[in-house]
Amino acid sequence: MEAGLFTANNIWMMVCTALVFFMHSGFAFLEIGLTRQKNTINILFKNIFIITVGLLMYYIGGFNLMYPGFADGSAGILDFAGFGIAAPENGMTPEYADGGYTWWTDFLFQGMFAATAATIVSGAVAERIKIGPFMIFTIFYVGLVYPIVGSWQWGGGFLSTLGGTDAGFYDFAGSTLVHSVGGWGALIGIYLLGARIGKFGEDGKPKAIPGHNIPLATAGVLILWLGWFGFNGGSVLSGDPELTSLVLVTTSLAAAAGGVGSLILSTILYKNLDLTMFLNGILGGLVGITAGADLMSPNEAVLIGLIAGFIIVLGVALIDRIRLDDPVGAVTVHLICGMWGTLAVGIFGAKAGGDQFLYQLAGVGAAATFCSLTAFIIFYSLKKTIGIRVSKEEELDGLDLHEHGMDSYADFRMNQH
Repeated sequence: MEAGLFTANNIWMMVCTALVFFMHSGFAFLEIGLTRQKNTINILFKNIFIITVGLLMYYIGGFNLMYPGFADGSAGILDFAGFGIAAPENGMTPEYADGGYTWWTDFLFQGMFAATAATIVSGAVAERIKIGPFMIFTIFYVGLVYPIVGSWQWGGGFLSTLGGTDAGFYDFAGSTLVHSVGGWGALIGIYLLGARIGKFGEDGKPKAIPGHNIPLATAGVLILWLGWFGFNGGSVLSGDPELTSLVLVTTSLAAAAGGVGSLILSTILYKNLDLTMFLNGILGGLVGITAGADLMSPNEAVLIGLIAGFIIVLGVALIDRIRLDDPVGAVTVHLICGMWGTLAVGIFGAKAGGDQFLYQLAGVGAAATFCSLTAFIIFYSLKKTIGIRVSKEEELDGLDLHEHGMDSYADFRMNQH
């Protein structure tokens, strides 16, 4: 490979790394926008902690858990290549990764993905979780759970070899391996935490707890959409012109269709133009296309996104009906739409077919079992030892005051309940 092409590929991957990093701004804006002002510092603190500690955990051992180099004959379930990230001899040459990027770029790009899984949990458990237990959860979930599940597919583990080397489970950029991993953690977290005070009345009916800054939430979604160009575009693992441009097209069309799908169904059901549902529909479309963005035609991308938009509306209603409290809709967006996008690979696109659908279903099931079990063990252990929920007084006054001793805005002293 000529030096110019290798350099161009690596530059594209570094740009994508920056875009995925920028997504953390989107997550932060979305989460604080859809929650109350008195918890803003708390949410921002969690998001910054996830990035910093998540990257360090990935450096210490996560990267080598996720890409351990499973030996021939291995079960492909768990292996570890050692601590740290010392580059191999060919790590900075076109011999590494087919000339798509260097070893250092590989680590940083994958490290940006790792932190995303815990960020998904952050929004779901917002406004009532103690900061200390959440920090402990993040260390274990990003440091161990996420890389182990990722190794089963992206690291050459057992999911990648289902049905033979040319078949297997397929997840292009992480509908299951990133989004559903975070979604399962979020679901277990909100189940063990319980709902926020005032979310459900004595009759059991859900009550709206409006977010304090919808313009900021809107900006967050637009930032996430932009960041997804790096999330999916970088998953091509090179600057290949044809495949990269196709991925960006399918990603954008699915996002647009997801937004329109949620807009149409929510308007029919609730007789109002709900912006928050519209925004989550866009995210649902993005999550839905992530597993197969490189396999789909534009028409298929629109259909996948449209169905994801419908799922958002129905999923949010389902979460409320079973009395779970998810302030930002993370479970519906990342878990339910993540499962939909993963299964869609077996229904649409270049890999559509009965066997492939079963491989996709197996991957969804494996991630569900491992992630829900490990998340439950971590959260339940914390609940029974140091506790995971703040007191009633702390929740009513706001976590900013009690957990951090400061307000998000200097002149904010309102006691919002």
